Amino acid sequence: MKDITCLLLTALTAAMVLGQEISPDSILAKEVVLDEVLLTAVRATSDMPVTFTNLQKEALQKRNLGQDIPVLLTYLPGVVSTSDAGAGIGYTGIRVRGSDATRVNVTINGIPYNDAESQGTFWVNMPDFASSTQNIQLQRGVGTSTNGAGAFGASLNLLTDAYSDEAFGQISTGWGSFNSMRHNLKFSTGRLGSGFEIAGRLSRITSDGYIDRASSDLDSYFLQAAYKDDNTLLKALLFGGHEITYQSWFGIDSETLETDRRFNPAGIYTDENGQLQFYNNEVDNYKQDHFQFLFNQGLGSNWKTNIGLHFTRGRGYFEQFREDDSFETYGLTPITVNGEEVATTDLVRRRWLDNDFYGATFTLNFDKDALQMVFGGAHSWYEGAHFGEVIWARYASDSFIRDRYYDDTSRKTDANIFGKVNYEIDTNWKLFGDIQWRGVSYQANGEDTGIVDDTFSFFNPKAGISYILNAHQNFYLSYAKAHREPNRNDYENGSPRPEKLDDFELGWRYYKDKTLLNANLYYMAYKDQLVLTGALNDVGAPLRSNVGNSYRLGLEIDARFEIGRQFLWQPNLALSVNRNRDFFFERDGNLQELGDTRISYSPGIVAGNVFQYSPSEQWQMALLTKYVGEQYMGNIDSENSLLEAYTYSDLNIQYTWNPQGWVDHVVLSALINNIFNATYESNGYFFTNDDDFSVPGVVTTIEGSGYYPQAGINALLGLTVKF
Repeated sequence: MKDITCLLLTALTAAMVLGQEISPDSILAKEVVLDEVLLTAVRATSDMPVTFTNLQKEALQKRNLGQDIPVLLTYLPGVVSTSDAGAGIGYTGIRVRGSDATRVNVTINGIPYNDAESQGTFWVNMPDFASSTQNIQLQRGVGTSTNGAGAFGASLNLLTDAYSDEAFGQISTGWGSFNSMRHNLKFSTGRLGSGFEIAGRLSRITSDGYIDRASSDLDSYFLQAAYKDDNTLLKALLFGGHEITYQSWFGIDSETLETDRRFNPAGIYTDENGQLQFYNNEVDNYKQDHFQFLFNQGLGSNWKTNIGLHFTRGRGYFEQFREDDSFETYGLTPITVNGEEVATTDLVRRRWLDNDFYGATFTLNFDKDALQMVFGGAHSWYEGAHFGEVIWARYASDSFIRDRYYDDTSRKTDANIFGKVNYEIDTNWKLFGDIQWRGVSYQANGEDTGIVDDTFSFFNPKAGISYILNAHQNFYLSYAKAHREPNRNDYENGSPRPEKLDDFELGWRYYKDKTLLNANLYYMAYKDQLVLTGALNDVGAPLRSNVGNSYRLGLEIDARFEIGRQFLWQPNLALSVNRNRDFFFERDGNLQELGDTRISYSPGIVAGNVFQYSPSEQWQMALLTKYVGEQYMGNIDSENSLLEAYTYSDLNIQYTWNPQGWVDHVVLSALINNIFNATYESNGYFFTNDDDFSVPGVVTTIEGSGYYPQAGINALLGLTVKF
């Protein structure tokens, strides 16, 4: 209770310090193009009682030099990004309000993107996707009803490149630290005489990574065929990527952190001479292709309808060298060699994932006078095959070529239907209502998952009210209920209960002239929240566990101040208290009552700041700073699980040249990351001797932890020519 009181006092103090000027840097442009109408069903607007931030293409492109989308979003309120390879290329992650990526709902053009089984988002499968993104909306909290898995920390809605009336070509190239390179080519035919447009992008990104051998070899593409007239928009999209990344998800222990920050234990083994070696192909090799067909049609002056069809094809494997592995693991029988029984062998294995995800979405929108309504829904199907192969073994026993030592299949269906109403009572008051039903069905044959058949039926109501004080200032209050099913790893880990959330949001917005300001308080009460335990499974995925009752209470403030014609200041601050109530922990078979404990990976302070200086129309310079307070990587408040607070700053410089002739413009960009060379770790793991967990070279003791070091000062340089 003391923490709650202190936080409320902080909120009141901040409000008094900020005075009367508060509202969102998150208002969509009033001119809503047809492309953005595709997302009206899942996006929030400034007259809704929802906490959100918008990020437009222009802001994205300033720092877009090949790093993943979580890294590009790191300066938004309450956001923490992580990078396994330490430099933002390869496997990256995002957390919002302390919730990990499995609990952040992601849609692309209203189509679900989260993996149906793990619920995670793997941006490495779509490298350089920011280059084909028109804008992004981040809704914090439950937000509005959306398609796909429910939002338990945030919703991230991406809109891909808009229809272009003008033809163009664009070439971008860049180089940077750790042998990083990024090259892409974009084009558009512009509006042809028949109303059609064809556009596309090809990209290639490579990097050695900051961590030893944490290399990335990434290719991606984006193709769009579109048709538009006054009332119709048709889009056919084909996009995807191929990633080959040397694994770096093992992290390192505290002793290695002090002596060799860049050490990577992946692929380590001892050769016949007793020398330590590293397997040169300990890689993740995965391809993913997406097809979307989007149809938006105006029906008179008040009605619009949207239909989306989608199909995602994914396939790939994780290759590992395994030293002295047991025959029993692979269904092999012991053999006799030189008169001695052999039951173990060195081997190389591949663990495959081959999956299909497909479905449809629809919405019907009504907008007249004081009433806006949206009716929508979606239905999707997922089919996944999981199997393992041994591709080499020192002793092959009685195995055959292409034997599968496990062969599992899984299926998941997901259906939802929702209705939303936004009603203007008078010039001061607006009501918002939102109800959703969602049904989920699992089927799997893998004994290791613990899943046989499981179904869920969720009812998620939301309601809110907005008070428009004047033309520049409004307040909002909302309540939302959400449910979310466990993922595949939760079943394996013995935590198959769905989680429930009651989310309360109270906000204040101010927008006038050159000042935008938002402030909001939130209280998120959970039942059976699936929090990260700190441990990882055998392929590096974080494990979660149901924790009974828990809550998150916080204050978020973000602002935008234009100071004269040359200066722009964008600060944000997120303060929070995140607690498990009456937490119990089992150690060595004994159940211990620990009382209220901190929720893992939930820092109490997250702050960002951007100072931008534009001495002329051609030059732009920005200093960006991020502070993340200390956080625990487990839920038992162990000092061994403490991840220290850290601060880093980036310097972004951009020069635009507009020559005469056929070249439209030339942009030179420089991004100097961690300009003050801070030494920090943005992520880690924590385990106890009760966890089934092992890392090469790390001996499990009573408690242990690992860390993911981030690069010191490093740079990326880019050149873009548009014609």
